[in-house]
Amino acid sequence: MNAQELFFRTIQSGNLENLKLQLQNNPHLVNSEDARGFTPLIFATYFDKEAIAQLLIEHKANINAKDASGNTALIGVSFKGNVKLTRLLIKNGADVNAQNNKGTTALSFATQYNQEAVVKILLEYNADKSIKDADGKIALYYAKSKEFYNLIPLLG
Repeated sequence: MNAQELFFRTIQSGNLENLKLQLQNNPHLVNSEDARGFTPLIFATYFDKEAIAQLLIEHKANINAKDASGNTALIGVSFKGNVKLTRLLIKNGADVNAQNNKGTTALSFATQYNQEAVVKILLEYNADKSIKDADGKIALYYAKSKEFYNLIPLLG
């Protein structure tokens, strides 16, 4: 197993102290990519590893890096509803209006999965409600089509 594979395994395991040592020995790993194009930050947020995400950000992880599907860490956490990670990413410069390869934004994903708290945070940080995805649909469309009545007034 090479250093990069070990680094990603350590992120998944959640071993913060081991990760700190690996970053000391191989600081370039902070913005490396795995076979799916995941950066360590995207990978950490996928597994809800908040302390590891914070550590990676402190080590200058690219907050707006995209995976092979064009998803940023913020887009990735938006549908899961992790409020702490959402705030951490935004406060450290995550682009709230970034779009993936299908034009989907964090706001649209949060809406599609009825993550009201995340929708509110994204709107608080000026997420653009008018951005259309590749199908020409905005977040409000998804709220209406899925009958998420709690989100419609927020997005209307």
